[in-house]
Amino acid sequence: MESSGMKVYSNNEMLSWVGSFSDLMGVSPEKIKMLNICGKKKNVLPTIETHKRVMIFADESQPDLFYELWEGGYGDLDMWIGKGLRGDGKVETCKIKDLMDHKIDEPMVIFIINENTREASRFGIKNEFFSRGSVNYVGHEIRAVIMNMLSCDVGDKICIVSGESIVIETAILASEGTVIAVEPDARDMRSLQDNVSKFGVHNVEIIPRLTKENMKGLPVPRLAFIVASERLEDEIQTLIRINPEIQLIIYTLELNMLVNIKNIFEKYKIGNTEVLQISISKSDKRSIMVAQPSPWMISGTAGTL
Repeated sequence: MESSGMKVYSNNEMLSWVGSFSDLMGVSPEKIKMLNICGKKKNVLPTIETHKRVMIFADESQPDLFYELWEGGYGDLDMWIGKGLRGDGKVETCKIKDLMDHKIDEPMVIFIINENTREASRFGIKNEFFSRGSVNYVGHEIRAVIMNMLSCDVGDKICIVSGESIVIETAILASEGTVIAVEPDARDMRSLQDNVSKFGVHNVEIIPRLTKENMKGLPVPRLAFIVASERLEDEIQTLIRINPEIQLIIYTLELNMLVNIKNIFEKYKIGNTEVLQISISKSDKRSIMVAQPSPWMISGTAGTL
């Protein structure tokens, strides 16, 4: 099988390698997470973060993979490497950091063990893990509620406007889909790019404005999450032109914007509306409960009014 001029693993070849590593490691194949990144954009770092045993099929299209794994903080993990397409070759073992400067120039299978992780979906990554930049990140407890509202599928197409941390968590969950990240602010865009690199999410498409021209050639989103601004009506209008049945979630901290959103929804026939306000209080160093900013989230679906 050929892809972009490069030889990639066939189904039989991948199954052969899975069998070989299952026997070598003494583990059932069902406990191994397979990831084929040959000529593809795949989220390797998040996969290792949430799986104890990952088998990666790689080739020269990802030459700097070992460096990316080391830079992502996985240098001390054990890995086993089998070269070639057939699953009967010699397997070598080492730490990821031992090969951080080695470039991949041939097909190889990489088996990584991360025993200390928990194999579970994670909502609400704490803010200290994001890149320190210009962005004022929403509290991770509120982000967990937002992620639940988004209800991402693994192959989802979602547009997110000015929601940098939401972009990262959505990209991790929709690992086989596409996240279109709209960021008009140049400084915030740099922070977003830093986070995309830091978390190793390769399914994010970044554009500076939500316009029909910028969306050309990108997947049609099922849903959009928008941090409300003075551009909101134009952004909603653009999204409805692209997908007349798009689902919308609008985030705001401003009461006057909440009223404006209601009017915009009526104008563009957006129904199935629901308004949610999140209130969170956290104790400070003196054990006094301090109220956090309480955002509104307004959801609706185009073409249902």
